[in-house]
Amino acid sequence: MPIIYQVTFWNLENLFDIEHSPRRGEKLTRAIGKDIKDWDQARLDRKINQLAHIIQQMNVGQGPDILGVCEVENSYVLELLLGALAPMGRKYAIVHHDTEDRRGIDVAFIYDQNLFTVEAIFDHFVMRRTATRDLLQINFRTTKGRLFVLVGNHWPSRSGGQLETAAYRAMTGETLAYFHERILEVHGKDTPVLAMGDFNDEPFDASLTRYALAQRDRTTVIKGRKRPYFLNLMWPLLGQGLGSLYYDGFNLIDQFLVNKNMLKPDVPIRALPGSVNVLRFKEMVQEGSYPKPRPFGGMGKKVDFDGFSDHFPIEMTVEEAD
Repeated sequence: MPIIYQVTFWNLENLFDIEHSPRRGEKLTRAIGKDIKDWDQARLDRKINQLAHIIQQMNVGQGPDILGVCEVENSYVLELLLGALAPMGRKYAIVHHDTEDRRGIDVAFIYDQNLFTVEAIFDHFVMRRTATRDLLQINFRTTKGRLFVLVGNHWPSRSGGQLETAAYRAMTGETLAYFHERILEVHGKDTPVLAMGDFNDEPFDASLTRYALAQRDRTTVIKGRKRPYFLNLMWPLLGQGLGSLYYDGFNLIDQFLVNKNMLKPDVPIRALPGSVNVLRFKEMVQEGSYPKPRPFGGMGKKVDFDGFSDHFPIEMTVEEAD
């Protein structure tokens, strides 16, 4: 029987350790300054419980099989999140790598050890003058023995201006495209690769189309021979007015990209067509004219103890053949 995997990505919005954490270095303490003021254990615990409440509803109440996350400070906050998910009875584990990001936020994965084992972990450094998150590549091995490569992304933000910061996201897109090609060279041209994350650009922006080689047309991706393209699975959602973040209107900056080895009908690990969705559980949505995410706040912003994140999660389904 084929195995169905539910894969989710969620920007957790400033999941920071407590204000006077012994796990935070002096440099980072200076960098985040007054923003971390009054972020105590009670607020962190409430934030963790709010996130866990949503994660427990994913995948029809079973929780995701793989959950990619970003905006987490360290392994400690991820362990707290796993503790809050323990009642589900799943054998979740964490893959996390500390980066030199100037705000101290990282990308990580939570996965079910009954379904996957981690064969290798790579953090791909993005060259730019100010530190940013690395690309986090995880080589998973399924219970059927197949290699499944995931790359977690959190690209440089638009703070400072979209055009002024576009070059940084172009660099990161180029880095993703380069390592996609390297993965195929090292592990074989048939290796399935799924890139996910908060790209801080829309599917039609040059950082994704021109530099990351993430296309809209399935045929271009499948038949492309000169370059290893991705298919950006979010394009159909653009026409439905769905977004993962609200900033002067809806933005679809959280995305899934798959290579051709997850697209053909007869491939061993396949992205199911039409399975991509933006998750908007009722309690996550602000009241008003637009279904905006309900942020938890913190880091210099007002805290809403009934909030969750300023991003909605995105989900997709992956099928592994017999």
